Amino acid sequence: MLKDKITALYCRLSQDDGLEESNSITNQKSILLRYVQDNGLPNPQFYVDDGVSGTTFERNGFKAMMSDIEAGKVGTVITKDLSRLGRDYLKTGEYIEIIFPDYDVRYIAINDNVDTFKSENELMAFKNIFNDWYARDCSKKIKAVFKSKGQSGKPLTTNVPYGYKKSETDKNQWEVDEETAPVVKRIFQLCIDGYGPTQIAKIISKDNILIPTAYHQLKSTGRITVEKPYRWVQETIIGILEKLEYVGHTVNFKTRRKSYKHKKKIKNPREEWQIFENTHEPIISQHDFDLVQELRKNKRRNQKHGEVNPFSGMVYCSDCGEKMYLCRSRSLSDEQEHLKCSKYAKDMSDCSAHYIRTAVLKKIVISELNKLLETVHTNEDEFVRVAMENSVQSQENELKKAKKLVKQYEKRVAELDKLFTRLYEDNVSGKISDERFEMMSKGYEGEQAELKVKISDLSAAIEIKEQKSADTSQFLEIVRKYTEITELTPEIMHELIEKIVVHAPDKSSGHRVQQIDIYYRFNIAVSTAIADRRDYDKRRKAA
Repeated sequence: MLKDKITALYCRLSQDDGLEESNSITNQKSILLRYVQDNGLPNPQFYVDDGVSGTTFERNGFKAMMSDIEAGKVGTVITKDLSRLGRDYLKTGEYIEIIFPDYDVRYIAINDNVDTFKSENELMAFKNIFNDWYARDCSKKIKAVFKSKGQSGKPLTTNVPYGYKKSETDKNQWEVDEETAPVVKRIFQLCIDGYGPTQIAKIISKDNILIPTAYHQLKSTGRITVEKPYRWVQETIIGILEKLEYVGHTVNFKTRRKSYKHKKKIKNPREEWQIFENTHEPIISQHDFDLVQELRKNKRRNQKHGEVNPFSGMVYCSDCGEKMYLCRSRSLSDEQEHLKCSKYAKDMSDCSAHYIRTAVLKKIVISELNKLLETVHTNEDEFVRVAMENSVQSQENELKKAKKLVKQYEKRVAELDKLFTRLYEDNVSGKISDERFEMMSKGYEGEQAELKVKISDLSAAIEIKEQKSADTSQFLEIVRKYTEITELTPEIMHELIEKIVVHAPDKSSGHRVQQIDIYYRFNIAVSTAIADRRDYDKRRKAA
């Protein structure tokens, strides 16, 4: 029966030892075939993995061999040495001592004098450990080289972002790809125009534009193996919209691996990235990139007539500080659509039931923006002076509130520490039961953890606010693009406005009036308007 079975000759070469002639695939094949001939082993068949690390067993050649072993076709497995089978000492030992014997497969490592048919080799476990250490050492050296390269500002990624190509004179430099760069520009412009990633993917797909993977395959191999080469998906669009490389920066250390044995990439937090500015020609301007990031913060849905809601994610309740949600349905006309406090919608006892119609808010915002444009165009110097004064005053007030909250939270954290200490003493002395102690301590720990997160977030916000000043030059550059605003779009909203705060309506005069605060970007200014229901009704009748 053994004469009918395959003698599996397994060869493996990785990039770590690819320069060693003794480990070349040709050399391994020669040694294995000579051994088979000298020992009269039947039906030799090669299984090869070229350029694959021994720290993983996700190798095509190895998996094909294992498939034949599980099917009962293989009688013997031979490798040049133990390290060719693998460099993970735990998995390699498991295959040799457990999995192969389960299928009655004999294993031979020629240079290490291992033959499971003849006798057990006591030194085999140590040799596997040494092979594992070798892989670990190689990994450390490669990491050191990558770290040095990454810190020098050279791009670490081997795959050039869609829209760029490697320079013919320097492989570490990127050039704009004239074929794909217009697609990147179009994707960004569609986002600015109010389209979401799913909508953009559908638009690009309809135009039969190759997806990045298919395009790279065509350029590198001359053929496409992707099943649907023209089908763009949401994830691809999001990846393009979030890529800093398009403004001309090199971004290194965005991902990492847990260890040399785990090949899955893990995203690093943004603060661990290393960003080198202006290393190559930009495809997207910094202004457009920042605008897209602002738009991406707020999910926008199309309204019934295909119009994108410009207020999505930008309107807040003055009482509780939560966002106000757009309320609409097929039964509501455009004049009846309105924004209401999200907190009140969840629990009526948490906030008041104030709301504002989107039609009213649009008119107010357009009016205030046009007043701002007129002020800038007629007396720019005076606007800059007032804007700077308002910015300083506004920032000081916000910082005072934030610092006061931090002190309150820190005081409560200290109080909880004392309460927990007393609670522990009461439990030890028997004043309260273990069950009671566990329940109360969990409550205190939960509150303390929540407060620490708030302190961390507020401290970060305070640091940003202290560093941030009114950027009037950038604001003026944006304002100069507009002469008069007749229609409110997401682009205009996010270019000029930071947020809108809606106050509860005041009915003390017998009429419904409502205060609206508009906060402009870059801490430039805050304008306050009054929504008077009587003015709105007059305008409706006149229309």
